[in-house]
Amino acid sequence: MPLHALTLCAAANSLRAGELTSEAYTRALLDRIAATDANVLAWAYLDPDGALAAAREADAERRAGAPVGPLAGIGIGVKDIVATSDQPTQLGSPIYAGARPAYDADCIERLRRAGGFVLGKTVTTEFAFVHPGKTRNPWRAGHTPGGSSSGSAAAVALGQVPAAIGTQTNGSLIRPAAYCGVVGFKPTVDVLPFQGVNVFSPTLDTLGVLARTVADCALLASCLADPGGIPSQTQAIGRPPRLALLAAFPWIATSIEQERAMQAALATLRDSRAVVTQVELAEAWHDAQRVHRMIMLYEAAQQMRDLQAREREQLSAKLNAALDEGRELGDGAYHAALARRDTLIAAVTERVAPFDAIVAPPAPASAPGDLTQTGDPACCTLWSLLGFPAVTIPITVADNEMPLGMQLAATAGRDERLLAVAQWCEARLPFKGLV
Repeated sequence: MPLHALTLCAAANSLRAGELTSEAYTRALLDRIAATDANVLAWAYLDPDGALAAAREADAERRAGAPVGPLAGIGIGVKDIVATSDQPTQLGSPIYAGARPAYDADCIERLRRAGGFVLGKTVTTEFAFVHPGKTRNPWRAGHTPGGSSSGSAAAVALGQVPAAIGTQTNGSLIRPAAYCGVVGFKPTVDVLPFQGVNVFSPTLDTLGVLARTVADCALLASCLADPGGIPSQTQAIGRPPRLALLAAFPWIATSIEQERAMQAALATLRDSRAVVTQVELAEAWHDAQRVHRMIMLYEAAQQMRDLQAREREQLSAKLNAALDEGRELGDGAYHAALARRDTLIAAVTERVAPFDAIVAPPAPASAPGDLTQTGDPACCTLWSLLGFPAVTIPITVADNEMPLGMQLAATAGRDERLLAVAQWCEARLPFKGLV
């Protein structure tokens, strides 16, 4: 197996056992980037010399017998809205071209304490909203990779990096992971630290991870979480899971191909004795998308008020329109939306309590063949609004040879159980990715 194809867990084990050096592994990743990135453009910033220096330092510490962390000597991709002191943080905007913070975000401090380092900064959409960045889908360059963690998803899919950090406010982890054929994990809101990450919506913004396996996502997330917050190794579940099937969301139509892919995957899981029960969102909950949008745009308008007033001409038309819409919302409407969110959290938590996870499509269809958009996040909106954890795993390819995924979600705080269920499903739904 070529070194770039190692999973995060496999690379960590090989480095720990002395079977592999960090320098050799990092060179393999940089060679993979050089060989594959011209048509994909996953990176906003890359410093090969700096990455190799970090790798050599990790090797020297290991030879000296220093204690090593679970990610010792491994470079990770980092979405370019996360502050890094040794590399620019440009937010996908010309306003911040070349900007270099003097500090690391909390998640980067934790990454370094675990022995890892920042391999490079991955492309984000403008301020992690909807205006596309330069990244293209690694399966077909004419298709969107999704947004806003587009570079992170594309880089992981190509084996340019074993795992990456991303964020989600609406569908920014789950959708690009599904479009690019990788695993995306959005934990319960606030389980991973957001300090030092550019804020769009304080209520909804969530840090998460992307990798090629559920186990890899668990390992990286565990290193970023508070001690004991997320286990580094997912424990096997003791019985086939009880799954609630939410086949569609009332605010978005799902393609026939996505529906068939889900049906085939669930048939396979049923053959392994999973219990699948179809559920629907109560009509009273159909305002969830509107509530999410009100909270998101009101808070974004507050966060970016001064910047928009100063730099309006440097912002995209899409972002200006969204901020203008948010600014028109009154305080009363915003606080009513927050109260409605609390009601929805309680109601949905009670409804799905008997199940181990909720299964739903991660996106309405495969990645659109349109680089002027990032696709529709509507299949992710409910879990982002409620702050519930969600995972997407790739399950098949569509007729156009683009990946399709399956999303699993659980109630807040059940991240460990959700990862275990996702790993159980993943083992029964083998998928051949790009590496």
